[in-house]
Amino acid sequence: MITTCEKFGRVMSTKYIFITGGVLSGVGKGITTASIGLLLKARGYSVTAIKIDPYLNVDAGTMNPFMHGEVFVTEDGGETDLDLGHYERFLDINLSKRNNITTGQIYLSVIEKERKGEYLGQTVQVIPHITNEIKERIREVAKITSADIVLVEIGGTVGDIEGLPFLEATRQLRMEEGYRNTAFIHVALVPILSTTGEQKTKPVQHSVQELRRIGIQPDIIVARSIRPLEEEARRKIALYANLPPEAVFSSYDVDIIYEIPLILEKSGLGRYLVKRLELQERICNLDQWINFVERLKNPQKEVRIAMVGKYTKLKDSYISIIEAIKHATAEYRLKPILSWYESTLIEKNKLNPLSVVEENDAIIVLPGFGRRGAEGKIEVIKHVINQGKPFLGICFGLQLAVVAIARFLAGLERANSTEIDPYTPFPVIDLLEEQKKIDKLGGTMRLGSYAIRLRKGTITYKMYGEREIVYERHRHRYEVNPKYIDKLEAAGMVISGVSLEGERVEFIELKDYKYFIGSQPHPEFKSRPMKPAPLFKGLLKALLDT
Repeated sequence: MITTCEKFGRVMSTKYIFITGGVLSGVGKGITTASIGLLLKARGYSVTAIKIDPYLNVDAGTMNPFMHGEVFVTEDGGETDLDLGHYERFLDINLSKRNNITTGQIYLSVIEKERKGEYLGQTVQVIPHITNEIKERIREVAKITSADIVLVEIGGTVGDIEGLPFLEATRQLRMEEGYRNTAFIHVALVPILSTTGEQKTKPVQHSVQELRRIGIQPDIIVARSIRPLEEEARRKIALYANLPPEAVFSSYDVDIIYEIPLILEKSGLGRYLVKRLELQERICNLDQWINFVERLKNPQKEVRIAMVGKYTKLKDSYISIIEAIKHATAEYRLKPILSWYESTLIEKNKLNPLSVVEENDAIIVLPGFGRRGAEGKIEVIKHVINQGKPFLGICFGLQLAVVAIARFLAGLERANSTEIDPYTPFPVIDLLEEQKKIDKLGGTMRLGSYAIRLRKGTITYKMYGEREIVYERHRHRYEVNPKYIDKLEAAGMVISGVSLEGERVEFIELKDYKYFIGSQPHPEFKSRPMKPAPLFKGLLKALLDT
């Protein structure tokens, strides 16, 4: 079955690029996939990307950030792998929940079809039923997006048991779509011995052997290493992978991930891939990207930003926020020095909340759920209010800012969120009404993009370019309790944005403060390298104007 897309009045076959990983997980497949997509898009091709996660969870929504990292939310409310964030940022496109495929989704769908009798009495097996479902999902994305090229990143490491059905499905796709319409790129680690400094290629060789045992011959190898790949190592990898040396590319460690596409383009990966897929070679226009990277590499001033959260031991829990800060700092040629503070330590009196505020130029209270660390965040916000430092609270950060305002400005001393204290006498934050009847956790929050009406004359309205209606992505169960709005506003809280449906509080400010903003949605999810999220730009502008 050859899938097609229509471009400029002609029909062309959709091209599929499958990216696999070898030696170990976390080797950089996500950034490599996003970078390859950028190189193709810079040549004028339309590109989309799919992340396959072999875990049995239906989505990432119920997973602990310490185990999985950030849950990236799509426009249509998908709770997905953080690699979709990299794809969106590099490609400057909005993806769908369909772009994240998990083992849980595949098996759930097949079992539901079996229960409905759709297989007409067949014995349901991994091959062909599971593999057919996988292929159908991939082709569905190709059809809906009409993309010229579909990138498919297969999570995990070649050799993992749970990844085998996905590798088999892609092997079949090559047979069905044809050699000229498919390419396999294998990203594998080349370790360096600390004693000799020698680059060892044996792990890559074994990884490729495992792929070939499964029936997949890679077309391109991207060798990940600390430093650029040496020519001798390149020749060895090419020889044992049954590839010409020009099909082996080096992706080495850099401080700025946005350099990776430029490194790969300089090495010739874009041209090689276009030729391999029998596409027309076009001029690769990366001028804006190069300018963005240059601004990141040549800052003119350092700024210290406090990052206050409860998952600070794993920075990937907040990867979109980190990248949104980089996008905004590039705009102003600033170098962000991020200082991480575990809010649990603050509430245990092992960290001084006043010092957190005094030692930094701006403070971000990060998203999160649950009681642990909440009081530590509230203490930091109390000192932010007293000190007047630029502040941004995101999602749970907004909710705790409202609690702090209620306690320290409105005189409601025991105010709290019912998520933290169900028996608080002043529930200024409460469960969304529609959440009270929900008995399942997975996929049941208020998720995805919603329209927000901004209040004219507010800082938020100004930051969004004086637009009355904006759209941001959400992931929450609790909201500002409308019963306390009058008391909170009397204490100086300004509601600067409300939802079009239900007039829910979306953005808050503090009257007569230079920059104190709480955001119920997650503005970081829509930040792009050349289009920084407005509230992060505003935070830095306020910092510079101080």
